[in-house]
Amino acid sequence: MAKVTGLEGVVAGETDIGLVDGEKGYLVYRGYWAKELAVSKSYEEVAYLLWNGHLPDAEELAQLKLEMAQQRAIPEYICRMLELIPATVPLMLVLQSTVAALGDAENSTWPPTLKQAVRLTSLLPAIIAYRYRTLQGLKPLESLPELGHAANYLYLLTGQLPEEAHVKALSAYLILCMEHGMNASTFAGRVVLSTESDISAAVAGAIGAMKGPLHGGAPFEVISMLEEIGTKDRAEPWLRGALDNGAKLMGFGHRIYKTKDPRAEALQIATLEMIGKDEAFDLALHVEATAIALLEEYKPGRRLFTNVEFYAAAILKALDLAPEIFTPTFTAGRIVGWTAHILEQSESNRIFRPQSTYTGPMPASETIS
Repeated sequence: MAKVTGLEGVVAGETDIGLVDGEKGYLVYRGYWAKELAVSKSYEEVAYLLWNGHLPDAEELAQLKLEMAQQRAIPEYICRMLELIPATVPLMLVLQSTVAALGDAENSTWPPTLKQAVRLTSLLPAIIAYRYRTLQGLKPLESLPELGHAANYLYLLTGQLPEEAHVKALSAYLILCMEHGMNASTFAGRVVLSTESDISAAVAGAIGAMKGPLHGGAPFEVISMLEEIGTKDRAEPWLRGALDNGAKLMGFGHRIYKTKDPRAEALQIATLEMIGKDEAFDLALHVEATAIALLEEYKPGRRLFTNVEFYAAAILKALDLAPEIFTPTFTAGRIVGWTAHILEQSESNRIFRPQSTYTGPMPASETIS
């Protein structure tokens, strides 16, 4: 009898936060289509929705923006950690360590609080940018309170006030990263929290899961493909050569979605203002159109559409973000979903303790009477 692995198809809990239906191409956040939220709402508005269950009114939104702006300052001891951790340590491990270290007196309480969720979410982009600029030999920057969450992240990384089209594209990407059902990292966070550990420990556990290449690393391979193709005239011969050799085209098809990935649809709309303004982005769009046509030719009926990793790669490359901060940037979006699930887990908590089927040998006989 084959071993059952991965818990695939096993229902591990109930949630009001999000719905993923791959057959129908549905991604729902608290009763709203995620793809519509991504192109019509700000990062802060959707974060408020996932944390509170409803979209904010003007006063509630203003209060959240103010609170997030006030929570961006990195504690001095975390700054020292970011400077002292060896440069060879991957950024995701640095994030895991520093977030765990934020489990101070305020963040070690049970049950976790919304204030704690806001604090961690607000701090994460600042921590990423501080570490990145330090490794580049650049002076870390202080946040600008007048900038929104996505715009401030770009400013902290680059030192330049970002273009509105870039802010819109990054904000849409971060919104679509926020929540995706009981994925590996979300489940890891809920499992840690279910032991009545603190919110920092739970988020650190989720970051550990996100670090794995099967979960948070897909855009790297898309960008590698785009860089190998290089120019529009090379797209079709390169893609045909890959398909003739049985290679997988990165950024097309999805384990869950059997129709168009709704996140890719939203990013396509959110990036309209970037068309014709960035050579790398225009190349990606040409590769997408060529690949979809060729996939239908080579694999008719397989329903292999563009997935979110393709558009993520196109956006992150157009924003000129370094590859080493791709997965951390994904993490800066997903932390909203993680903390929403952590808060939900605490409301009716029961420790996760699944059973396993023993398949090893048994002792020959009992020797103790």
